[in-house]
Amino acid sequence: MAANGTANQHAVVLILDYGSQYTQLITRRVRELSMFSMLFPGDASLDRIKSVSPRCIILSGGPNSVHVEGSPRVPDGFFEYCGENNIPILGICYGMQMITHILGGEVKPAVHGGEYGRMPMDIAPSSQLFSFLSSTTVNVWMSHGDEAVTLPAGFTAVAKSHQGAIVAIENAEKRIYGFQFHPEVMHTEHGMEMIKHFLIGIAQVPADWNMGQVLEEQLKKIAALVGPEDHAICALSGGVDSTVAATLVHKVLGDRLHCVFVDNGLLRFNEQQRVMDTFINHLHLPVTCVDHSKAMLDRLKGMSDPEAKRKAIGAEFIEVFKTQANEIEKRLGMKPKFLVQGTLYPDVIESCPPPGSGQKHSHTIKSHHNVGGLPKDLQFTLIEPFRELFKDEVRAIGRLLGVPEQFIKRHPFPGPGLAVRVLGDVTEEGKLDTLREVDEIFINTIREYGLYDEIWQAFAVFLPIKAVGVQGDQRSHAHVVALRAVTSADGMTADWYSFTPAFLRDVSTRICNKVRSVNRVCYDITSKPPGTIEWE
Repeated sequence: MAANGTANQHAVVLILDYGSQYTQLITRRVRELSMFSMLFPGDASLDRIKSVSPRCIILSGGPNSVHVEGSPRVPDGFFEYCGENNIPILGICYGMQMITHILGGEVKPAVHGGEYGRMPMDIAPSSQLFSFLSSTTVNVWMSHGDEAVTLPAGFTAVAKSHQGAIVAIENAEKRIYGFQFHPEVMHTEHGMEMIKHFLIGIAQVPADWNMGQVLEEQLKKIAALVGPEDHAICALSGGVDSTVAATLVHKVLGDRLHCVFVDNGLLRFNEQQRVMDTFINHLHLPVTCVDHSKAMLDRLKGMSDPEAKRKAIGAEFIEVFKTQANEIEKRLGMKPKFLVQGTLYPDVIESCPPPGSGQKHSHTIKSHHNVGGLPKDLQFTLIEPFRELFKDEVRAIGRLLGVPEQFIKRHPFPGPGLAVRVLGDVTEEGKLDTLREVDEIFINTIREYGLYDEIWQAFAVFLPIKAVGVQGDQRSHAHVVALRAVTSADGMTADWYSFTPAFLRDVSTRICNKVRSVNRVCYDITSKPPGTIEWE
């Protein structure tokens, strides 16, 4: 179920990643236009680029400077290959500077120290890049310390900032274009239209990416991969991703799929009962519930490092599935060969890359338990039908499969569970029970106020500190919790949700009155970036 299989069935918009915090957002913006996008590392070989036969290529931004020795470059022969095959190129920020530098222009440190944030640019008349616009001045999002001062032969400057910097270039004959700003971020006026114009108006990429077609393709892939007598085991977390994955695979394998829901001791309030009811009574999935809470918490005892916790949880999950596979073998006379997981594209992007993945220019943000947390001796062949999809795309497939809407709309819940919402050792001082109570009050209050569907994800975090307070006319020295609620389209970027003061006052009062071990409540007002959605 490799990426190239999908690439062979759809026109590919290839993004080469040079380390920008917005690179994944470019990938997502292309998908929003019903086109299939793929993300390769910036130093991908020319053979790898050729293997997906891209219809156009976007070179992302990044923190590097073309003047620094060893800074990333496109491979030798890249521009010749694109020219011979009439493949349009769009460079964004560092991508535009690299185009300029390699093709014979000149890039220097910006005279005014760079341009950052939202700034106006003036558009030249009769430019191909901006031919759809009636405005001649547009506000765009800048983030650059270097700038092109001399363009390569055949290139024209088609937009300049008010400080005089060249911020858009084109060579219509060679079909090479560049933006010194970020069209993919919401702060750029007409940014999505700019991307759409490049992809459709210039590159003429067909919009052939839709979830109905993807669903049919995945069903065929699974049927071809899994032999007629083979069995699979599915790791159900209770979240949307694994549930939709199980529903999809069950459609192909029927009773040859064996779902396992592990109560790892890190679940939310009454989570086991709630999700098992949905699995059995609504989705009619064959599910075995395994109580592995004692073993999991024993393994996590004394462990504070978030990466260590994630990897330990991933390894412990695999041990459970190995045990279950042995039980199935005793019952059926054969062991399941496949392990089904609900891994998403952002999980892959943000995780510590496995050997051979080639993700070199993007820094590791966190190891996902499905990716960086898997042991080398897995003993299963992975089935990950959503490894190339974003969360909202999985939700669309879930609707096509008939998964109940109330389940589809559930906020994401991390596979490591509350372990990444308790900072430090999760097994100390009844932290998990306290967090479950606080989280339940927070989510129920959000529902009461009719806000649940406006929020991408909301949860509580147990902080490793205590504060002095007054409860019942007595001095208290109790725990501090944080509340987190964000809006997002795909989890790649997010902004904190702006609750009213009345809501925050109400939910804080409820928590401190009902959870006596807590005397202070904080609200997290950090967006992503610079933070992540989860705290660990």
